[in-house]
Formats: sequence, C-alpha cells, structure tokens
Amino acid sequence: MASKSSLRGIVSMITATASFVACDSCMKLVMADAQPMQVLFMRGVAACLWCLPLLFLLGYGTQLRGAVNMWVLLRALLETVAVGSYVIALARMPIADILAIFQTSPLLLIIGASIFWGERIGVVRYLLIGLGIAGAIMVAQPGTPAATPYAIFGFVTALASAARDLVARNIPREIPVLVATFTTLIVVMIAAGLATAVFETWVVPSPRHLQLMAVSGFFLIFGHMFVFLAFRLATAGTVAPFYYAFTVWGVLAGVIVFGSYPNFLATAGMALIVASGLVNIVFERRHTSKAAPAAGSIV
Repeated sequence: MASKSSLRGIVSMITATASFVACDSCMKLVMADAQPMQVLFMRGVAACLWCLPLLFLLGYGTQLRGAVNMWVLLRALLETVAVGSYVIALARMPIADILAIFQTSPLLLIIGASIFWGERIGVVRYLLIGLGIAGAIMVAQPGTPAATPYAIFGFVTALASAARDLVARNIPREIPVLVATFTTLIVVMIAAGLATAVFETWVVPSPRHLQLMAVSGFFLIFGHMFVFLAFRLATAGTVAPFYYAFTVWGVLAGVIVFGSYPNFLATAGMALIVASGLVNIVFERRHTSKAAPAAGSIV
C-alpha cells in the first residue's frame, strides 16, 4: 500500500499539471484579442509579482545571488525558447494537441541522456521513443486538412524543454528551486517584452485581460510549487507517471473552455504518447532496481 507521503506526492503532481493547464487556458483566452508575445510578457509581469513576495516569505531573499548562476541562466534561456515556441503554437492550435506534442519531451530527454551522459537505453526503449514520436506526428497530422504549420513549434518546445532539463542537472543543489524559477520568469519576460515591441502591434489590455493574466501568473507559480512539492514528498519514479496527466487536463480544457474536440487520429496519437512514456518509466524503474545494491551489501 502506498505511504501517505507518496499519495501526497501523486496528488501534488496531478495538481501541478492542472495548474499549468489552467495557466495556459487563461493565456489562450487572452490570445483571442492580443498577440502571443504580448500575452507572454504580461503573464511574466504577473508571475513575477506573485513570485517575488513569495521568495522573501519563504526566506530565500538572501539567496537571490544564485539567480545569476551560469547554469541557472542557461536553463532560463532554453526555457525562453521552449515557452516562446509554445505560446506561438498555443495561439493557433487546440490546447490538447500542443500539450500532447510537448509530452514527447521526456522521451527526447532519454535520448539526450544517452548522447551526453552515456546512459544506456537499449533497443526496446528506442522503439518506445519512436512510438511516442509517431504519436506526436499523429497529433500534428502533416499533409491532412487538420494539419497546421504551427505544430512545428510544438516540436521545438519539446526539444528545448528536454535540453532545459538536461542543463538543470548541473544547477548546484544549494540554489532553491524558487530562485531558479524567478530567474526563468525574468528572462522569459524580458525576451517576450523585446519580441512584442519589435514584431507585434500592442493591444491595450482590458480589465478582463488583466484579470486573466493575474490568474495565469498565479497558476504558473502554483504549478511550479506543486511540482517541487511532488518530488519532495515522493520518489521521482512514483510521481513521474502522473506527469502525463497534462494530456487529460489538456483535453478537458479544450472541451470545457474552448469547445474543441480532438479527432480520432489525434486521440490515438495522444494515447500512444502516454503509453510510450509510461512503459519507458517502467523500464527505467527495472533498470534502477537492478543497478541498486542489495540490502545489506557493501559498495
């Protein structure tokens, strides 16, 4: 039977994924009237206004120097590429579709770990990764009437996110997660501000837009906190499968908020991505358990 701590970790991960989808849904609603980079900039302002007081309330104010660590900044730059690509796709694709393509990021991370860290994958896991990518292509549906060229931004999001997570392993452990998150918020906000000033026509936000951005920023910070809490309460192997709740929340948001339903091919692709990811996690658990020393042994 799962421990209370593990169950809390699972609930935290499910809550985090729901929070991120709520954040994205608020952004997409504002994008009906405003340009993607403008919306991303406004969300960044709102998120920073939520995050900065929280940093001091949690006692991290004295550790803000960690915000300019080389690896923290590199992670923030990669996140900027990922989130910039994501919002461009989000403005023009169903939220469930873009989230499904994004779900290939953990699979790409496995390939990156093999290339850069020499981790052994094996033929079966490569096949599973191939199936996950095939599922993403089924969602994008190139060459069909349902296809959109903006799906390519979804794949850029997945690649940049995988690179971001590879870099994150080099961040010193003494730097709090919320400090690294604050750096990311600032870098993304500045980049989005420059992009909207150069490439977009600014739309004066209405009170409704500002309210949605405030809610979006809150859910963004809320999501980051619950991801951190999930990995603090339970092992990565316990909570990782529930990362794929993104797909479920994405479909629900598409149906309830935007009235969009994925077609059969997209639904099958989503199922293939989730199945591939979950089976990969099972293989990772088996590999870890075999590599771990037996209880009582001396290493």
